Amino acid sequence: MENTHDNTAVLFVDIINHFDFEGGEKLYAHTKEILPNLKKLKNYARENNLPIIYVNDHYGLWQADFRKIIDHCHNDRSQEIIEELKPDDHDYFLIKPQHSAFFQTPLQSLLNELGKTHLIMAGIAGDICILFTAKDAYMYQFDMHIPKNCMASEETDNNNYALYLMRSVMKANIDSF
Repeated sequence: MENTHDNTAVLFVDIINHFDFEGGEKLYAHTKEILPNLKKLKNYARENNLPIIYVNDHYGLWQADFRKIIDHCHNDRSQEIIEELKPDDHDYFLIKPQHSAFFQTPLQSLLNELGKTHLIMAGIAGDICILFTAKDAYMYQFDMHIPKNCMASEETDNNNYALYLMRSVMKANIDSF
């Protein structure tokens, strides 16, 4: 099937983050590097009326209210990223219990309801949550574009290896956005 705006959704994974954990400083630095590309992707989605779906860790709150997740994650380090990329009331916001955006979430049902078969995925951490999400998306037969300049991990080598797997095994397009 040809990928068009009609069958495409944009998926931001774990972009609301406090970066307050071991390795969080590295992940923050790499996320700051891709921030202009993430903003460009978000603007592209808005301009082309593509649904934007945020799937985020729940941080023990277990409430799919992005304002509560933002309040929990807001600190001096995360402030700029959150402010630049936070969802608005027109976006979809789901919480996830583990790494994959599909695992025990309504994401697959939402995408089916919206008639979306092509995902543009972005976010953090590329070698964990994006990778697991891509694996599930592949198993559910979604086409994927995971721009290499819209994904960050703590370690660059791990990020690059995850991109390699997504391209070679899961048939994702990893061209920059």
